[in-house]
This record gives sequence, structure tokens and C-alpha cells, in this order.
Amino acid sequence: MSYTVYVDGQEGTTGLQIHELLAQRRDIEVLRIAGDVRKDERERARLLNAADVVFLCLPDQAAREAASWVTNPRTCVIDASTAHRVDPAWVFGLPELAGEQRDRLRRHKRISNPGCHATAFILLIRPLIDAGLIDPRVGLTATSITGYSGGGRKLIEQYQVDPPPQRLRSPRPYGLALEHKHVPEMTHWAGLQTRPVFMPIVANFYKGLAVSVPLHLTMLSQGADARRLHETLRTRYGGERFVKTMPLSDAASLDGGYFDVQACNDTNRCEIFVFGSAEQAILVARLDNLGKGASGAAVQSMNLHLGLDEGLGLVA
Repeated sequence: MSYTVYVDGQEGTTGLQIHELLAQRRDIEVLRIAGDVRKDERERARLLNAADVVFLCLPDQAAREAASWVTNPRTCVIDASTAHRVDPAWVFGLPELAGEQRDRLRRHKRISNPGCHATAFILLIRPLIDAGLIDPRVGLTATSITGYSGGGRKLIEQYQVDPPPQRLRSPRPYGLALEHKHVPEMTHWAGLQTRPVFMPIVANFYKGLAVSVPLHLTMLSQGADARRLHETLRTRYGGERFVKTMPLSDAASLDGGYFDVQACNDTNRCEIFVFGSAEQAILVARLDNLGKGASGAAVQSMNLHLGLDEGLGLVA
């Protein structure tokens, strides 16, 4: 059986990556809009309603508008923007979130694709909240270092000047107004009652992402230590194909003591780490911000919704 797919915003970074992931799929027919009518609302609406699955790779307001044009009850909309990520009418597209999430993705026609930073943070924190090890009222902090592709075409163009300007050669913290667009979904879907303090950092490499969350063990309930944190995460993701909990304080993942942010690139995999001492722990989640952090996650949700093997066309 074959399915039709339309990507609205097919020229953007996420849209292009979705096209690449679907290019070798014999079960998928990708509908394309002609260049001369790319902004024609009637033609876009026609294609949106002609497809079995639509990916919205658009800015937030444009995504809301495009979603409103979909009137075909058989069309599933997967929105890669921030617009619907905490909207209760939409299902959050993170299959590993909770036990019932896959069933919800199969049944519903409106799916919001998670943000890259948020995916890593939620996968680290949600199991620990659910297990009662972290009080949902606690104030957490998180840092994310990421490649510049997450900033879209304009940022990519800035970095790909040869040579890049001096100011772009070192890592650059941003989001310092503490209003990063991923924080609402990080708070809501991790199960927190207090917004985390979140600082992302963009660096001079194309893709790859690692979110780290530091913890004083005195913050944890039930006298938990690093081993207990690790065991909880390992148990939660034990049967997952795309989320892997690595060994506790895994020396094999370090190169001379340094952590490789890009080691999950070109996969749909998220790797979870716990590094700990007697008094402290650092949780780290590593993924490809264009894979499990964007396009790969969207295709995984599509596969689930269509009743297919959720890993079809994806690299674990």
C-alpha cells in the first residue's frame, strides 16, 4: 500500500531533510508544488487536502494558517513548528514520552513535532519525575550545545561563509532573555511545575546536539544517587529502538575526557548518559538535531500513524 505526503515548506532545512528520508521509500509518493505557485494559497490548500500526511515546515503563524486550511478528515498533519506543541488538541510527537503515546499517535490526525532541545531534555527528565526522584516543583537548569543548522537557512548561510567571521568561530550562548521557544514544551511534557533555566549555545559545526542537566543529589527524593538515576532511565528505555541509555559514567563515550556532541549524527538515535560522583550528577542526552530532533522524529510519527514499522527509513 502506498501513501501520499506533502511537505509545506519543502525548501527549509527540516523540509529538505524529510524529503531526503522519504526519497528511497517505495511506499511513499511525495507531492510537490511547482516553483511558480509555491506561495499560491489555493494550490497549497489543494495539496494539503490531497495528501494522507502533511508536514508543516513553516514559521509558527504560517503553520497555524496552513493547518486551518486542512479540511480533509483523512489527512494527518504533523507540524514541525512551535505553534501547537502544548496545544491539548494536538498530540505531542514523541513516541517514547509515555506508555500510551504511540496509541495516541496512531489515532489522532494532529501531531506536533517536538523541538530538538526539548526532545533531549524531556527524555532525560520525564522518567525521573514519573518515578518520584525529582520533585516537579524543583528549579532545574539545562545547557544545550548545538550545531548551527538548528537556526535555519539564514544562520546556516552566516556560518558557511569561507572563512566564517571571527565572531562565529567560538561557541555563542543565546536565549539569554530566558524566553527560548522550547521552554514551554520542556516544562509541560517533562512534567515540571517550575520553568527550567535554559541556556542554548550554538557552535561552529553543522549538526549535533547535547543537552546537559546538572543535579546536586540532595535535590533528589528517596535518597537517590547517580546509580538510581541511571537504573531508572535504563529501565524506562530498555525496550526502545531509538533511545539508548549508555553505561553509568561511561568512559568509552569520552575521547581523552571529552564528550563528542556529534556522535549521533545521521541517525534517529538519542543516547542518554549519567555521569556521577558521591554528591553530584550530570545527565546528558545526545542526538542529531536534524534527525531525532526534527525530521527523523516527524517521519517516526508518520510511520506510527500509518500503522507501519516506526523505524522504516530511519537509522537507529
